Amino acid sequence: MSKIAIVHDYLNQYGGAEKVIEAFHEIYPDVPIYTSIFLPENLPASFQRMDVRPSFMQKLPGLKKHFKKYLLLYPRAVESFDLREYDVILSSSSAFAKGARVPERARHVCYCYSPMRFVWNTRSYLENENLNPLWETILPPALAYLRRWDLQSSRSVHQFIAISEFIRRRIKNAYQRDADVIYPPVDISGFDISPKQDDYFLVVSRLNAYKKIEFVIDVFNRLGLPLVIVGTGPHEPTLRQRARNNVRFAGKVSQSELAGLLSRCRALIFPGEEDFGIAPVEAMASGRPVIAYRGGGALETVIENVSGVFFDTYTHESFEAALRQFEETSWDPNRIRQSAMRFSKEIFQEKIKAYLNSV
Repeated sequence: MSKIAIVHDYLNQYGGAEKVIEAFHEIYPDVPIYTSIFLPENLPASFQRMDVRPSFMQKLPGLKKHFKKYLLLYPRAVESFDLREYDVILSSSSAFAKGARVPERARHVCYCYSPMRFVWNTRSYLENENLNPLWETILPPALAYLRRWDLQSSRSVHQFIAISEFIRRRIKNAYQRDADVIYPPVDISGFDISPKQDDYFLVVSRLNAYKKIEFVIDVFNRLGLPLVIVGTGPHEPTLRQRARNNVRFAGKVSQSELAGLLSRCRALIFPGEEDFGIAPVEAMASGRPVIAYRGGGALETVIENVSGVFFDTYTHESFEAALRQFEETSWDPNRIRQSAMRFSKEIFQEKIKAYLNSV
């Protein structure tokens, strides 16, 4: 039987990639997880039951606050793992994990969330980081080095799995490599249809500048419609200053609170061009339609006029046209929920097991 190791970029926050790690762990509960840094206090209790093996970076000071400042150490961290006893390396990567050194006889399968965003889209990355002048001087040559490393490390991967067709095309453009597509897992069982509907629209997102939530607030300020925003992040103070009384910030909520908010909203607003986007699938699992920007992973998850509608540009006119289309459409909650089933965690796990068995 093949001996497997999982390598993940970093375990310092909980998001879509970490939900994938939880799903991997359910399939392979005895498999070790190698990662650059591990901050269990930022993660659900399930991670404390995993065999997590962090790199030498774990001993560095101030990891919780200053992990970005150690940017150039992450390649060395993942290269330092001794993986000689394993036959299959499964990397979970949007940045560094795919650079792990693979034994000659082993196979390396990379589950890729995206080619390294901050080196392939440097300009927008720097714009969103609000850097001081010193970092603006240091970062460009550092990112140029990381881009070279990223290209070189991609050659150690035998097979890429992309999280969406959108990312499959990015992998082809960045690395000149083909990839198979297995959509990431969504825990459909945690969401259900509510018999009651409230009058608010909902945004569920980390509050970063590039998420386009500012645009949504401006539109809802103009329309005066109720909007609830779930999530926290560095852009929150700016967004709060911009919002009027019709916009409510719910902050960080529990999973059960999120399920309730999703099931009772009129629709989820999904304004960003995301690699995949779990929130729309969770909304659909709750029987609620999605109003999404026509781009990225939403084109693969949202079925127009069945589970949602699209707006084409970041203009009030385009969004308001989508909103009218939403109002004029008769939505079937059961049909919407059914469209979310193809992204269930169980289907993801079956496909990953079959894929690694074929390796």
